[in-house]
Amino acid sequence: MSTSAPHPLPRVVLTDVDDTLTWEGRLPSVTLAAMERLAAAGIALVPVTGACAGWCDQIARTWPVAAVIGENGAFTIEREGRHLRYRDWQDEATRMRHQAWLQKAAATLLRQHPGLRLALDNAYRRCDLALDHAQEVPPVPAETVRQALADAHALGVQATASSIHINLWLGDFSKKAASLAWLRRRHGWTPDEAPGYAAFVGDSLNDAQMFETFRRSVGVANIRPHLAALPVAPAHITQAPGGLGFAEWVNEVLLPC
Repeated sequence: MSTSAPHPLPRVVLTDVDDTLTWEGRLPSVTLAAMERLAAAGIALVPVTGACAGWCDQIARTWPVAAVIGENGAFTIEREGRHLRYRDWQDEATRMRHQAWLQKAAATLLRQHPGLRLALDNAYRRCDLALDHAQEVPPVPAETVRQALADAHALGVQATASSIHINLWLGDFSKKAASLAWLRRRHGWTPDEAPGYAAFVGDSLNDAQMFETFRRSVGVANIRPHLAALPVAPAHITQAPGGLGFAEWVNEVLLPC
């Protein structure tokens, strides 16, 4: 990774969504205002999320964003004027083949861990499959989530946990790979250069690679319970949680009044 000094202000802000831009299931008005401030300053905002394709499509259409990377890197939705362009990591035949395998793996994990449930948004997913551990079900203990991840890996599938879901997939896509690919395609930055121009904001263990890659990294306050398990901690942690912390960082650190 390049050791050159970062650009004074990031030209791109990559950010998780659930419990990073949202808080308690809602998008705070101050968070939307902070996103608008970024856009007004010419700083591109790119959500990088485990959220389903249906949700990402709506984010791309209605929020002030340059692109959305969804399902933990499975696809990128780019804005081109009034229109959207999807870029998938895998072709449709591969996705369909993988879905059949993921359904079997999920059935096994649900038997092993009765507190988990299939996430309600699976009908709107393109490439992965999500198990709910804290969204519509009573929160599952952290140790159960860790064991479910280990069991998923033992079944031969990729798996990571956000603050609400365990995401399962097959293939080599990731938040990091998709983010670096978009930064190179859009801005021409190499993987060594990109961390000097882009910042990342996150809240959970599934953001670990991003915290490692982007040295201008920010954790909202609710990252604190996960710090011991992160190989590299975010460089800055906000006082406020979720989207309130994101707005805090934009208003007080990134774009001081």
